[in-house]
Parts: sequence; structure tokens; C-alpha cells
Amino acid sequence: MTTAISPSASSSRLQGSSSSHSHPGQAQNPISLRLYKVLGASFNDEATREALDTLAELYAPSPSAGSEVKGKDVKHDGDGNNEDESELNAPRSTGLVAPAGVEESVAGDIAARARKNLRRDVESKLAESSKQFLKAFGEVDKHLDTLQEHIGLMRVRCDEAQSQLHETNEACKSLLDRAGSLREERQGVALRQSIISAFLSRFTLSQSEKDAIASRDVPLGPTFFAAMDKAARIQADCRVLLTASLTLPPPPCPSAGADEGEDGEDRATKAGRDILAATAAQLEQAYDKIFRWCCFEFRQMGRDASLDVSPTMREAAKRLRDRPELLMEALTYLSQTRQATLLSAFMDALTRGGPGGLPRPIELHAHDPLRYVGDMLAWVHQAIAAEREFLESLFGVRDARRMVGSVRAFGSSEEENWIAELMDGAVRGLCGPLKVRVQQTVRSQESSITSYKIANLLQFYTVTMQRTIGKEALLSKTLEELTELAYSIFHGAIEAQGRSLLRVSLDLDDATVSPPLTILDHAQVLREMMVVYESSLLGDEKEEELQAGFRDILDKMVDPALEMTLTQAEEKKRQRPGWDKAVFVLNTLAYLQSVLEPYAFTTEKRDVVQGLVDAKVLQLIEEHYRDVLKDAGLSEVAAACEGRGTNEPLSHVPAAEPGALQSALHRFSEWLSGPEVVQSRRLGQLTVQSVAARVHQAALERVAETYERICEEVKRPENKYEAGATLLGSERPFGQVRLLWQIFGLPQEREA
Repeated sequence: MTTAISPSASSSRLQGSSSSHSHPGQAQNPISLRLYKVLGASFNDEATREALDTLAELYAPSPSAGSEVKGKDVKHDGDGNNEDESELNAPRSTGLVAPAGVEESVAGDIAARARKNLRRDVESKLAESSKQFLKAFGEVDKHLDTLQEHIGLMRVRCDEAQSQLHETNEACKSLLDRAGSLREERQGVALRQSIISAFLSRFTLSQSEKDAIASRDVPLGPTFFAAMDKAARIQADCRVLLTASLTLPPPPCPSAGADEGEDGEDRATKAGRDILAATAAQLEQAYDKIFRWCCFEFRQMGRDASLDVSPTMREAAKRLRDRPELLMEALTYLSQTRQATLLSAFMDALTRGGPGGLPRPIELHAHDPLRYVGDMLAWVHQAIAAEREFLESLFGVRDARRMVGSVRAFGSSEEENWIAELMDGAVRGLCGPLKVRVQQTVRSQESSITSYKIANLLQFYTVTMQRTIGKEALLSKTLEELTELAYSIFHGAIEAQGRSLLRVSLDLDDATVSPPLTILDHAQVLREMMVVYESSLLGDEKEEELQAGFRDILDKMVDPALEMTLTQAEEKKRQRPGWDKAVFVLNTLAYLQSVLEPYAFTTEKRDVVQGLVDAKVLQLIEEHYRDVLKDAGLSEVAAACEGRGTNEPLSHVPAAEPGALQSALHRFSEWLSGPEVVQSRRLGQLTVQSVAARVHQAALERVAETYERICEEVKRPENKYEAGATLLGSERPFGQVRLLWQIFGLPQEREA
């Protein structure tokens, strides 16, 4: 058995042998070159591998070949030609397999035979395949002949049908012409029908839309409003078309068709007028339906607690604006309904309270007049706010630029006028019960401060209502009347209080100089009034408005107190000469000043009181000066200096003789060493220490001036004092006015 050797191994051995045993002669041997070329060839390309695979399939050995030749000898023919002839006469295979009977008896036999007979085998395979193709094409040719016969028969039949069709067309030509004319007429009719349908859909309402407008079974809603909008649009389009047909010149037409054109124009105008009349009647039905629906809904609002406005109601009110007479009649029903509803709700709030008793009835607080009136006015204000919100929602009015509490611009639009009129009508019924109860409450008050608080409360709500519903509304006028009544009662009360204050007498047995109890009570009432007035201010008032708003009250409250203080102090001084009237008056005036001082609107009255204080301070300075001068022992000498004759020497006046003068100066020196120089017991009773210091300082200044004048008179030769300087220098302040100013603690600039 021959062992197969791989080409790479053979090549390596050959290369090794050639490298070890090669000679220059062997390198040129053709066999060696052929072997090297064969062994060095590469079979890795796709075409070569595919060719080799085809040859392997062509000469594939028989499956039983190996078992039959195993162990047998290989027989070789001596003549190659005989072998070729036997192979040519042998039957050939029909596929890419080895020929039948070809078996590999000896290893490598098939490969050798393939190398020898490759071309012949390939050509035989091609010839056999060609025979098979020819046989198949013969069958196809037979079928094509049969098909040709059938096509000929079909051509004959088509010719017969064509001739019959031509004969039929000739016979039906008139019918086809008639059918064409009918087809054209049908197209024209269809076109006119589409135009008429478009016209009717544009200029007429459908049956469902007519039912939505006219039928009572269809409620107001989007369908109804859409139908109404379409009717209004049809009416507007018809007017535009009629106007255009009347204004545009007619198109030129032949004289024969002039009458027909005029008839067409008349028919078009009549159709437009008919459409206008029909749509006008439908719109009137729609407005009448909206009116009846609004009247029904407005009557139902009195029964419902809520005041929600549906979009349908808002749209209905908007549509009725095109019919002002219907809208005003419907709003009249609304005003009457809301008036009755608010009046019933107000009476329930007064007597029955809220649901379940909460909040409690307002009349349970009738014992508290301020809360009673305030609760009634607050209820009315809340009802008006709810009514305003309801009406704004009904008419679709939203004033986003208006600030809360600002004055409303009535008459700025038609909707604002309607809202103002409806609100006036709705709250008109509240005026009677409110007016009666407020009048009873105001007239039953005895306290002036309570009357003032109620009047101020009424004033606040009067201004608020005037800004909300206008000054011409009945409620605003009613509140204005109640405010005037409250203020008149209040002013009468404080006038009576002032008159009663003037009749009060001071206690003769009371030696104190502090303000009396009646003045304290009176000032406390005034203070509460000022607090109420200040709390009612808006903050944007001018200075004159501030003063004028409280001027009358100050006059009626402060003037009686001032008059009582002055007159009764004079009366008590007359009956009790030892009582200090001046200190009492200053203390009382200072107390009144302290009451008025924290408030800016009391400036005028404080100036009046300050004028009285200044006058009384001057009087007290004069009295205190005389008292100090008397206590210091210089009063007689000062009187002698002022009352002596023109030519009479001062030393000859009994009160100013040298001995009397020496005694007076000694007493003055002792007084300078006492506590009266620093503080006066009388002025210590003043409640304002700054006034006491001012009075005492002014009195000391005048005492110093008097001492200076005495010194000047003593030093004059014409007064005939012997050793006048020695007489003055014997006692403090030794005739030195500067030293006296220093003892008194007076300012340095006054010393000069």
C-alpha cells in the first residue's frame, strides 16, 4: 500500500535534500523544476478549490471498491490503447459521479485515469446534457404548436365580435347621443342641486335648529345659542347680498333675454326678502324664549340660597342686550325677587339667626347698642357685596384695575348703570327695618361716647355704601340721614354735658390745687372720643380736613371745661382767699394740654389752651415776684423807690431811711441763705415742673433787677445816703449784682 505524503512535507524534504545534496547540474533538471513548481503551487483560491471539488465528485470511487480490491493484485494492461477503447465503448454516467464500472482496483488508479481521460469525460458529459435539453425543447415545441392553433381560433372569434360590435354601434348611435345629452343634463342638475343645497344650508336653518329655537322641549344651551347665531349670520349675509344687488350695476344682456334677466333679479330679491323675514321671525322667537326663560330663572333665585350664575344664564343676559325692553322687564323681575329675598333674610337674621341658631339672632345683642348697630350694618354690607358679585358675574363685568375700597366709577358703562340700579332696588326693602331700629338705638343713648361711636360707625358705613352703590341709592341716603341724626343727638349730648359741667361748683373745703374729679371725667370722655376719631381716619386726609372733622367736638368739650375752671376758681378764691387759684388753674390747663397733645388734629385747640397757660404763667410770675420780694424784705424799699416824689431824697422816705434800709438788707441776706432761693414751696404744687422752674426763674430775675435798682438809688448823691457803698457792702451780696445773679443760678448771658 502506498503511503500518501503531504505537499508541505514533501516540499520541506525536497528543499532539505536540495540544500544538502544539490549540485549545479541538478538545478537545471526539468523534472526537478517541475516538481518544485507543482509542490510550490497554492490551492487556496476559491476557483481552484471549486474545480478540485468538481473533479472529486466526477471521479468519486464506488463504495464497494475498497472491499473488492483489498488483498488482490493490481493488473495493468500492457496496451494503453485497448484500455481507451474499452472505456469509450463502456456506458457513460449521467451525473457528476464516476462512470459505472469504474473502480479503483489499485491505489491512485482513478487519479491516473482522470488525468488521462479528463477532456473526454467532460465532453461526454456535455453531449449527454445537450441531448437532454434537445428532448425537453422538443416537448416545448409541440406545446407551442398547440398554442398557436388556439390563438388562431381566438383571433377568428375576436374578428367576429368586432364586426358584431360595429354593427351594434351603428344601430345604437342615436341612443348613445341621447344618453350623452341626458348625462350632461344630469350633471347640470346635480350642480344646481349642490348649489341649492349649499344655499339652503347657508341661508336657512335645519329642522333641528328650528326646533331648538321654537320648541319649548329644547332647553337653552349651546345648541340653542348656535342656532341663534346662525340665524343672525343668515340675516346679516342676506342684507349684504341685497345691498350688493341694489348697488352693483346689472350685467349686459341681449335684448331677447332682458325680460328674463329682470324676472330673475326680482325673484332673487324676493327670495332675499323672504329669508330676511323668516330669520327675523325666528330671532324674535329666540329672544322671546330667552326672555321667558330668564324671567323663570330670576323668580327661582329667591328660593335658592346660592347665587351662582351658570354660563347659560350669563349668555342669555348677554343676548338680551340686543332687546333692551325685554332685558329691563326681566331685570325688574330679578330686582323684585332679590328685594323680597334680602328682606326676608334680614328679618330672619334679626329674629331667628342662622341655620341651627348660629349665628345667633342680632336682636339678642340689643342691650349692647354699638354691637347691635354694627351687626346690622355688617349684615347689610355683606349682603350688598354678595349681590354685587352676583350681578358682576351675571353681566360679565370684571374691573381688575379697581383697588379694594376705592370709589367706583358709576356711569362708566351701561353694565355699571344696570348693576347700580339693581343693587339699589335689591336693598331698598332693608331701609325701613334698619332705619327704625337704628333710630330707636341712637335716641335711647345717654352716654355721649356711645352716641359718638355709633355716629362714627354710621359715618363709616355711609361712606362705604356711597362708594359701593352710589350716593343716589336709597340705602346711602338713609344711612346719611341716620348719620346726621346720630351726630345731632351726640352734639346735643355733649352740649348738655358742657352745660352741666358749668353748673358744677368746686369743693370749698378741698385745699388741694389738682384738677377736680369732674374735669378728669370730662377729659376721659374727650380722650375716648379722640381715640375713636383717630381710628376712623383713612390716612389720606389733609391737615385742614383733620382739624375740621373734630373742631366742633373740641369746642363743645374743651371750652366748657376751660370756662368752668376759670369761673369756679375765681368763685372759690373769693370765698377762700387763702386758696391758690393760680396754681389750680395752671394745673388744670396743663392736664387738658396733656390730654390733647398726642393727637395731631387738636393743634388749634392746643394753641388756645397754650395762650391761656402763657397768660396765667405771667400772672403767676407777677404774684410770685411780689411774694418773693416780700419774703426777702425788699418790698417796702422797692415801693419807696418807685413811689417817692421827684425832688425828695430817698433817704428821707421812712421806709428807705438808713436804718430801715440796713434792716431790709439784713433780712435779704438771711433770705439768700434759706431754701426759698432754690425752690418755692408754692410752686412745688405745680404738676408741670418746667412751668414751676420758669416762674421761679423769672421771679428771681425781677428780684435781681429790683436789688440792682435799689443799689443804684442808694449810690446816687441826690438821695443823700452817707457812706452808701459801705451800707450796701455790709450784707450779702455786698452790693454786687453779679454775685446775686450767681447765687440765683441765672444764666451768664443775663448777668451782663
